Amino acid sequence: MVNRGSSHYRASLTSRFLPRKASPYAITLYIISLFAFSVFIFLFNTRNILEEDEQTPNFSGEFQSTQIPEEQLWDAPFSYGLQSCIKPTAKYKAAHGSDRYITVRSNGGLNQMRTGISDMVAVARIMNATLVVPQLDKRSFWKDSSTFSDIFDELHFIESLKRDVRIVKELPKNLEAVPRARKHFTSWSGVGYYEEMKQLWKEYQVIHVAKSDSRLVNNNLPLDIQRLRCRALYHALRFSPPIESLGKKLVERLRTRGGRYIALHLRYEKDMLAFTGCTYGLTDAESEELRIMRETTNHWKVKEINSREQRIGGFCPLTPKEVGIFLRALGYPPSTLIYIAAGEIYGGNTRLSELMSYFPNIIFKEEIATKEELEAFTGHASQSAALDYIISIESDVFVPSYSGNMARTVEGHRRYLGHRKTINPDRSCQNF
Repeated sequence: MVNRGSSHYRASLTSRFLPRKASPYAITLYIISLFAFSVFIFLFNTRNILEEDEQTPNFSGEFQSTQIPEEQLWDAPFSYGLQSCIKPTAKYKAAHGSDRYITVRSNGGLNQMRTGISDMVAVARIMNATLVVPQLDKRSFWKDSSTFSDIFDELHFIESLKRDVRIVKELPKNLEAVPRARKHFTSWSGVGYYEEMKQLWKEYQVIHVAKSDSRLVNNNLPLDIQRLRCRALYHALRFSPPIESLGKKLVERLRTRGGRYIALHLRYEKDMLAFTGCTYGLTDAESEELRIMRETTNHWKVKEINSREQRIGGFCPLTPKEVGIFLRALGYPPSTLIYIAAGEIYGGNTRLSELMSYFPNIIFKEEIATKEELEAFTGHASQSAALDYIISIESDVFVPSYSGNMARTVEGHRRYLGHRKTINPDRSCQNF
């Protein structure tokens, strides 16, 4: 009987399980087998990848995107039962006449003035004042000499708000020479701020407001004040009869050409690019021209701008080429009718051709209106912008290439009218 605890037994047992020293031939055969197996796995996976690539759309060349149902391209998004709500509440009281007056100089372009005027209507209500029909900005970049009645239906503006605020065309003669409190109301102020401003009535009968834009906070306002702003913006500020009439005609002419159309607010004008410092895709000479324009425009405060940082942060507009790629990737066919709601595009036909290579059916107001119809709008940028506004509001799809004043105002108006389709590109994720 073997003694299992002996050293001889342990040595004998261990020797059974120790591998024998492999020969050079066995080592070579093992390495070759391992290499062959690795090659097989590589080729097998490569075949699967190639098969998948054949099924993947190639957006770098011709678009091969899956056919998207037509209703998803054109139909309005689901509204979740939300509706416009502008009627005053039961506790809302009609306005009474007041012998205190607010005069206003509305600043900026058309849409900046529109939102500013609606704010001033609400401010006049809060301060128990009579509002004098605002004076429009004639000193901005556009140098438009249009008056309020040239752009808006003045009588409709006064009459439609008569239960909310008393509005008069001009100051009474006996107040034209009296001292006025000239105020730059603080931006984004709430009701409490304007309640405090009522102290001015103790010394003055007339308050002149030098700027109208962004004077009223957007949130945490009494419900009736918010509804009043909507009534002013979407109902009272109706365009003048000549603008409304021609705008509707141009929409009808667009419909006869293609039925449905996209209104593209293509923000690629010289002043806009200079102000934002966006030079992507421009030549060195063009970039320098924009830099000089920014340097020499006194009321533009920021002079040194890093164009690359602006673009990465999403603060630059899409280029015309990028808009074309974006809309094709969404599934819109090349035959889609696109109305360009914009001023003069920087770079002219050279830049537009980059968009037209994707969508050749591009149209401007000059192509659907006669010279005689547009003659009255020559030199009046705000009136011309009003035509673009009407056509954009009535479009099947609205696409802004940049989120400026018109983009936000039109989007809000379309949502108010029934959640009409608006597509906002995410410019901070540009991978074109």
